[in-house]
Amino acid sequence: MLRVGVVGAGAMGADHVRTLTTTVPGVAVTQVYDRDTDRAEQVAAAAGGVAARSAEELIASDEVDAVVVASPDATHADLVLACIAAGKPVLCEKPLAVTSEEALGVVEAEVSAGRRLVQVGFMRRYDPGYNRLKATVSSGALGEVRVVHNVHRNASSATSATGPGIVTGSMIHELDTVPWLLDDEVVGIRVESPVKDGLPDPQLATLEMAGGTLATVEVFVNAGYGYDVRCEVVGTSGTAALTRGADVSTRIAGVEGIVVASDFVVHFADAYRIELSAWTRAARAGGVDGPTAWDGYLANLVAEAGVTALTSGVRQAVTPVPRPDLYPRRAD
Repeated sequence: MLRVGVVGAGAMGADHVRTLTTTVPGVAVTQVYDRDTDRAEQVAAAAGGVAARSAEELIASDEVDAVVVASPDATHADLVLACIAAGKPVLCEKPLAVTSEEALGVVEAEVSAGRRLVQVGFMRRYDPGYNRLKATVSSGALGEVRVVHNVHRNASSATSATGPGIVTGSMIHELDTVPWLLDDEVVGIRVESPVKDGLPDPQLATLEMAGGTLATVEVFVNAGYGYDVRCEVVGTSGTAALTRGADVSTRIAGVEGIVVASDFVVHFADAYRIELSAWTRAARAGGVDGPTAWDGYLANLVAEAGVTALTSGVRQAVTPVPRPDLYPRRAD
């Protein structure tokens, strides 16, 4: 039995607790911590665990073998560093850190420890649809990939309430997914919005890949009608997309039509279940097998460049530090 501690009992943390206790075998959620102690006690009790007095106490506990970090973004890097110091596998929700410098500090700590213990919660890599799309791209059936189109919309969002927050809190998923999908690296980014006064939402990013492919990313966090994620890959021999639409389809708030998910938890329920199952299997062996701290650093680095591009209106280059030997290339 793998004993898991969960830091953060909000919507994401509580859903992880439910998934771990109801659909992932061989796992017991033994401790939960949240600054809202009542909430922590409620979520822990439902899982048969107890509420910890602090995140640090939970990480250090002999009753916890592995940790899920689903707390506010600003706490991620320090909590992950504590898990590395304790020698415990950790699944950290995105982003790995608030800044690329902090994320690089996590990478350096893991390299110093000499083993990979950190997995970043880029759950789209576990989504069945995205995996079928990646298999199609990898097969060569589309020829040379020229363009990738991405759409990422929420009905509304309180967590991405600033222009930079849309990049670092929402677009960051595509900033990881596109490189993973293509087995390539982002070398440049441009971000624009048609809204000049107030919250710059929606936003349109153009990603330049090292191999020459261009990717567009539309993020609209207050689209009104529901949660909607799409991706199409365009090659020299054909295209492939997550979904195939009709001649004309409408998605309008309050109007019956094509049904979309209410939020990301519902839309990616299978992805979260598969992600947590894979993470717990690896954690039993004392490690991780998924998006790495290096992947988290790269996503942070591109997001940081995206924020600069949004505010400056100028395309920004993306130049990571050399990849440490501890981390495999994306295709590995």
